[in-house]
Amino acid sequence: MSSLNIVILAAGKGTRMYSDKPKVLHALAGKPLVQHVLDCATSLQPQQVCVVYGHGGEAVPQAMQQYGAKFVIQEPQLGTGHAVQQAMPHLEDGSSTLVLYGDVPLIQHSTLHQMQQAGKGLVLLTVNLDNPTGYGRIVRDPQGDVQSIVEQKDANPEQLEIREVNTGIMLVPTAKLREWLGKLGNNNAQGEYYLTDIVAMAVQQGMTVHTVQPVHQWEVEGINNKMQLATLERVWQQNQASKLMAQGVTLADPARLDVRGELVCGRDVEIDVGCIFEGKVTLGDHVKIGAYSVIRHASIAHGTQIAPYSHIDSSEVGANCHIGPYARLRPGSKLHDDAHVGNFVEIKNSEIGKGSKANHLSYIGDSTVGSRVNIGAGTITCNYDGANKFRTIIEDDVFIGSDTQLVAPVTVGKGATIGAGSTITRDTPAGELTLSRSKQITIAGWQRPVKGKK
Repeated sequence: MSSLNIVILAAGKGTRMYSDKPKVLHALAGKPLVQHVLDCATSLQPQQVCVVYGHGGEAVPQAMQQYGAKFVIQEPQLGTGHAVQQAMPHLEDGSSTLVLYGDVPLIQHSTLHQMQQAGKGLVLLTVNLDNPTGYGRIVRDPQGDVQSIVEQKDANPEQLEIREVNTGIMLVPTAKLREWLGKLGNNNAQGEYYLTDIVAMAVQQGMTVHTVQPVHQWEVEGINNKMQLATLERVWQQNQASKLMAQGVTLADPARLDVRGELVCGRDVEIDVGCIFEGKVTLGDHVKIGAYSVIRHASIAHGTQIAPYSHIDSSEVGANCHIGPYARLRPGSKLHDDAHVGNFVEIKNSEIGKGSKANHLSYIGDSTVGSRVNIGAGTITCNYDGANKFRTIIEDDVFIGSDTQLVAPVTVGKGATIGAGSTITRDTPAGELTLSRSKQITIAGWQRPVKGKK
């Protein structure tokens, strides 16, 4: 097998997206359309990947620079043949060139590999459609051999009845591709240089034209508007749901799941409706995720239960923890085994020790909390002085009374108790009760203010 070049055409403006963003940078399953194509392309281990871009200035190269591809601009846009011509200076003749499209995001590795195995010559990826309107038709001779591709606007009535259409994806010997591109004309209804015209040239030279069809029609569906984007989003998510259920994951409703990255699940995982997973998320055995939770870049160990409407971002959660409902773990949070983080508790850049609990209405930021600590409702670590962040240390077996403010930097000693309603500004000794309250008094005869007349 000869070495492989891949050219990804990504120069379209996407007028029907009604957006300032280049079409190929709109997201499907949490990443740009063209990134899906690049991921599939690089899985084939090509010698060179070349992305032809146009509208949107340098936005596409900047967004995809991690791939190390060659980026070449097509300006003006004079058709698909003209687009591929822009990439040719970067391609070596002793190879094959695979042409892909940046707005066809769900093409599969298996389909492209099948094209590589189809045989020598020109390989086209085609599909049979019940409604082929808008697509170039595959014209075959009586023996069934491919003769040419005729675009919709140039097709005669008989050709318009053909159901086999061109997807635009093709594999071509690079030296021949270079030769044929040099012969393209634009004598057609659009006045453009069609890449598809090389098929007739191949036939005229006696080259075999092979065709391959994808297993799923959605692999070759392109995106031109937000409706098509939403449709393929659901296709992607349904595929993810099917894979998860095949692995034993229980989904309350497969139609109400969003995986925008990689979700790895252990055994007996249960996921309720409306949950969103972004980036890489790992769920251990027997984890339960409550409805409408959002989990991003996180690992959650076995037996942990996440109650509904919880948000977890860039955090690590140990085994048998209880989180939520309405809890928020911000980046840098780490919960050890058996920790409890309850409703309306926010944790940021903090470590919560084994068996410790913060069950209600608290903010714990830039803190190190030991084991078996109980943090009462309304507790706040005051970690920011308006310019700098400071750390709070709460040692093992501490009890923090409700409505306490811990003004960092401060350390609460092991086994200490902090009385409710205290503002702690200095380190507190281990094993002792510390509190700071003004004396309770009653002012006789005091009257509550009343609103004045206007």
